[in-house]
Amino acid sequence: MKHPDDDNELFNRLEAEMTDSGTPSGGEVVDLGKARTARGESADSTADRSADSRPPESPDSQPTESGEGRPTLVDQKVPTVSGPGLVDRIKNSKRLDVFPAWVKSRAEFNEALGWLAGHVGHTAAFHAVRVPFLYVPKLVWRSPRGALNLLGKVGRWTVDAEGERLRQYTATNEQVDEYLKLSRQRDRRVRLRTILTVLGGLAALGIGLFLVFGAQPMTQVLAAMLAVLGCGLAGAPADAPLATRAVIKTEVQKLTSDIVVKAMASIGIGQIASAVAKGLDGIRFVAPITREGPGWRADIDLPLGVTVADVADRRARLASGLRRPLGCVWPDADPNEHEGRLILWVGDRDLSKTGIVKWQLANARRHDIFKRNPFGIDPRGRAQSVPMIQHNILIGSLPGQGKTASVRVLACGAALDPSVELWLHENKGTGDLDSLECVSHRFVSGIDDDSIKYAADSLKLLRAEVMRRAAAIKKLPRDLCPDKRITRQIADKRSLKLWPLVGVFDECQNLFAHPKYGKQAGEDAEFIIKLGRALGVILVLATQRPDKDSLPTGISGNVSIRFALKVAGQVENDMILGTSAYKNGVRATSFRPEIDAGNGYLAGATALPVVVRTAYLDDNATHAIAQRAHALRKAEGTLSGHALGEEAESTTGPSYDLLADVAAIVPASEERVWNERIAARLAELRPEVYGGWKGENVTSALKPHGIKTRDVAGTTDDGTRTTRRGITRADLLTAIAERDENRGAA
Repeated sequence: MKHPDDDNELFNRLEAEMTDSGTPSGGEVVDLGKARTARGESADSTADRSADSRPPESPDSQPTESGEGRPTLVDQKVPTVSGPGLVDRIKNSKRLDVFPAWVKSRAEFNEALGWLAGHVGHTAAFHAVRVPFLYVPKLVWRSPRGALNLLGKVGRWTVDAEGERLRQYTATNEQVDEYLKLSRQRDRRVRLRTILTVLGGLAALGIGLFLVFGAQPMTQVLAAMLAVLGCGLAGAPADAPLATRAVIKTEVQKLTSDIVVKAMASIGIGQIASAVAKGLDGIRFVAPITREGPGWRADIDLPLGVTVADVADRRARLASGLRRPLGCVWPDADPNEHEGRLILWVGDRDLSKTGIVKWQLANARRHDIFKRNPFGIDPRGRAQSVPMIQHNILIGSLPGQGKTASVRVLACGAALDPSVELWLHENKGTGDLDSLECVSHRFVSGIDDDSIKYAADSLKLLRAEVMRRAAAIKKLPRDLCPDKRITRQIADKRSLKLWPLVGVFDECQNLFAHPKYGKQAGEDAEFIIKLGRALGVILVLATQRPDKDSLPTGISGNVSIRFALKVAGQVENDMILGTSAYKNGVRATSFRPEIDAGNGYLAGATALPVVVRTAYLDDNATHAIAQRAHALRKAEGTLSGHALGEEAESTTGPSYDLLADVAAIVPASEERVWNERIAARLAELRPEVYGGWKGENVTSALKPHGIKTRDVAGTTDDGTRTTRRGITRADLLTAIAERDENRGAA
């Protein structure tokens, strides 16, 4: 602490210096604060005069220990390192797009052209229908009035009626000179206009006589139509236009900085409200407000200490301040900036009124599951997709909010990849996924105990499959599998039996809450989610009751992609979207029942949670996709299990073994055998299983086991030598040995 005598000493020293320099000391007022600053600067400049000299302390200074053991004042001036140079600042600056995003995006550009063509076509069709039945009768009805109006206008023009009010005004105010001047002007006008009117009347009379007596009938009809329609247009009242509007334009107020500032100040955040009230910059616009898609975008820096979650928490108040529907206002964070950077997007139309979103793969022939699966659109109209490989997906909502429709989109995306083995379990019993039964390796639809047991058995089989795959991928060479995870290259090698496997469990709460099978099913699902991600085993779980009993925390806490449509409360919200999602402003509770059906928060598929309106596939569209997927799988020989009519596997072991049955009917003496003979022998061995099989059925059934068909020479029953498709017994025995080895490892 400073001693009071230090100030006296400072004052005496300054007085002496001023006296020595010739400055009068009497009557001079010295500012002690400036004097202290001057003393500090003087001490800094002469610090090398004495080894024990040290900078003077100010009253508010607090000494701290520096790295050299000497005390340093916290307010002491320290040389600062210069910031980035001009070139670096230019390099780090953000470049705006030369062309709008919708121009660079082929899909958005085509959509814009399609909308324009539809708009023009609708307008043309609207008026074309009304021309003969509405517009022409109106013109005919108004033509007498229009003729009188035209004659009246010609007469008023001839007699210069438009100047009558001015002449009367000058006469009333006794402006004699002005009146006489205007009267002479009127006389000149009337003489000239009368001559022109007479000449025009004579010309019109001549044209009329020619049309009546000398013109062709078609010319007469056209002239009469033009005359009637022209008079009809002249007779239209000002408040009753001829044509009605084909499209009623919805006027949307332009988003301006003043509107945004007022709205932000009204949402109840103290830092913003106080700054705006004082006339300070409560918020700062880092870029001009621009159009983005069907709405306006504002990039805003919030005040210090205010986060995007704070604003998102008050979305309803913000919508009220902007005077826009709740479904039009979407505050989002910028993942590339700090937590206070707000991207406020205000749409022209409520997201719920967007209508049905068409799925991008609705007409596609096939899809690669290693690529992102199209899922829907966000409020700005941008396409949103979901990665499936190396992810598990959890979907939750109240009943009737679009949960099963979301599951259907994901399942159809998996079905369009012929390498994917699809296991579908619909434990509601309404048949929402029945269309995809024809491409499913395992399939069940029902809520009874047998259906629940079937789904539980599937999880046990999947758990065993995960263990088998872990052992198999461990043996793969490093050059083929450097990251120890399934890739497209590995999945295409059917002999490895490591193709993607997608297990869908709709209404999984009925499975996990089952008193007999639920606990074990939950443990199996948790095991698969934790370990199967890198092994190509994908779970898609959908529930309408997200609580700890019907959705174990080990499952909800480990899925990587979550989609929450309308949920009841904070607990359900965080069960689906993750702990603290509600606190951070990601609230699926804000969606309106039924109105916002199909809208939900998607987390894990993008850097930040985003609102998505899912694409919709009805049963007919799903059936068409399933038929294309079935034809594709049949052509590539990847149909298996339930899709081939085989009996379902159970956890107690399969009811039959295809490879063992083939080995039993192909003796050791027969090194090569035709597939058609294998089909006939299998039908004789197990008619209830293989009845009706032909050679192509054998080819499709053996292909997943890595057994390839080839041209095999042989003799027909009538002794003719020929070549047909078949297999070798050595390939069969190799496949059996590999399978048994993998089972032993599992």
